Amino acid sequence: MPKMRNSSIFVAVVFGAAMVGWFMMDFELDQTQQIGGVEELGRVNGRPVSYQDYNEAYRRMHDEYRQQLGTTLSASQLREVERAAWDQVVNEMLIAEEVRRRGIRVRDAEVRQAAMMYPHPELMQSELFRTNGQFDMQRYVEFITGPTAPDDVLLQVEAYFRQMIPRNKLVRQITAGAYLTDAELWRAWRDRNETATVDYVALDPARLVTEEITVSDADVRRYYRDNRQEFRRPASLRADVAFLSMEVTAEDSAAVRERAMQIRAEIQEEENFAEVARRESVDPGSRDRGGELGTFQRGDMVEAFDEAVFSLPIGEVSEPVQTQFGYHLIEVLERSDDEARARHILLPVEASEEALDRMYDRADELERRAATQGLRAAAESLDAQFRPGVRVTESAPFAPGVGSLLEAIEWAKGEAEEDEELLREPSPLFESDQALYVVEVQEFEEAGTLTLEEAAPEIRRELIRQRQRERTREIGAEMVAAVREGRSLEEVAAERDLEVRNTEPFTRAEPNRHLGQGNAAVGAAFGTPINQISDVVSTPTGIFIIRPVERTEADREAWEAQKENQRAIMQGQLGQEMIGRWLEDLRRNADIVDRRDQVLERRV
Repeated sequence: MPKMRNSSIFVAVVFGAAMVGWFMMDFELDQTQQIGGVEELGRVNGRPVSYQDYNEAYRRMHDEYRQQLGTTLSASQLREVERAAWDQVVNEMLIAEEVRRRGIRVRDAEVRQAAMMYPHPELMQSELFRTNGQFDMQRYVEFITGPTAPDDVLLQVEAYFRQMIPRNKLVRQITAGAYLTDAELWRAWRDRNETATVDYVALDPARLVTEEITVSDADVRRYYRDNRQEFRRPASLRADVAFLSMEVTAEDSAAVRERAMQIRAEIQEEENFAEVARRESVDPGSRDRGGELGTFQRGDMVEAFDEAVFSLPIGEVSEPVQTQFGYHLIEVLERSDDEARARHILLPVEASEEALDRMYDRADELERRAATQGLRAAAESLDAQFRPGVRVTESAPFAPGVGSLLEAIEWAKGEAEEDEELLREPSPLFESDQALYVVEVQEFEEAGTLTLEEAAPEIRRELIRQRQRERTREIGAEMVAAVREGRSLEEVAAERDLEVRNTEPFTRAEPNRHLGQGNAAVGAAFGTPINQISDVVSTPTGIFIIRPVERTEADREAWEAQKENQRAIMQGQLGQEMIGRWLEDLRRNADIVDRRDQVLERRV
């Protein structure tokens, strides 16, 4: 499973449109079927997309999403399922077409071998092939090769592998170049494990550049002419907003923690951890494997999870551990100083079904009263939050406490195109990931391009900033020269009312609160000799002089010991990126006609 790395989302409902997982999934779609009398929803390179295929994908995704969330889907989530189901069917058709175009075939011997080595996912869940709660490969092989296996089961297994083997061959063709040399692996290891500690001076333009900087009108016109693409103006909305927050409360969190404690007690009373994980956990990457996370390094997981794993007694189920993903019950199976194998059960912190029902009822009433009483009065009568004059744009649609108002902007665009008078009425009820809300438009502006007159003030400020930074770099170069002539960095910095600060040890790969990440300042920290100073280095967020004071080298023996495991992980990641790019290109060059709006509207 994708580990709980600090920079990634751990709990996600991954749809076929995510562009990678579809290769190894059983979508049960036969793209060669005839449409018959069913109205087509669109076409992919001339081939019709049937309502039946789309509906099957939609129902499957809807059920999976609802099961993982444990609640009724909101309007915005339903739209996401609709989009993802369409993307999945389109992707399936493109993949099948590509398999045919490349002439990829599957032999009977390949089907037999695959069926013996890689059990059908549904059969792996069958109680027929479980021993002590775990899948028993020997029982499966005896069944699949024995005389009593039903024909319909064998046909299902054969159909599955005749579909999947060509796709796996296609994957191998696409990712054939996904190989990393030892030098690339060593560099990645060093980036994660070598550390630097530095002294640094942050050169502040506001403090160092005191002279007035002027910008001529000709400079402004030249910048506008050379950078017109920067002055595209997104659609913007200024509106009053009445909303009901959907954020979980302390009571919700306490209820989930209590549920986690109950599950822990069940496991301690000789319930099978793996079975409980399959029943209760919402982590799609580990749930079907009984919560198994595999082996991971210290620091791979988010901090609270990591601390629990490397402090728990082996074989003991933890008390609930809270992270940003919810509450975890963790069992450590094996552990060394810097490596562990563990499994977990994840319970999300979310509002109860009853609380959500009450929230939606209030929101519906808010929408009704807004239409007759006005938005402010409706909000006050229902004790909803009211925020006047909220300004958002298509490129920056988020409002504090409300979330994304992109749906409201899209609604306003549609109303303005039809009849601007419609904008005077309160909107329908919208839903973001944070709130249910209704807006009353005060001002709406279509997307366009700023005129020179409109853009001039910001251009002038930007040119002043650029010239301040240029002058700051010049001052920094003077400071560097003074230090290299024999003066101390502390003395030179103090003369300009600056101070020398220091950092804790950091790596090239991790976020750096002092210098930023992946920039020239970090490069200088690892490239400048110890106790010498760098040249002036500029980053998007600051200008620095760096003096390394200590560095630790990466352990080559430790790298050699784990190299092949690292290669497998990184090549898998590289392969996924290649597949994603390939599918994006395939869709970009395909002739895709989407008629869902017209067809499904007629079916309502």
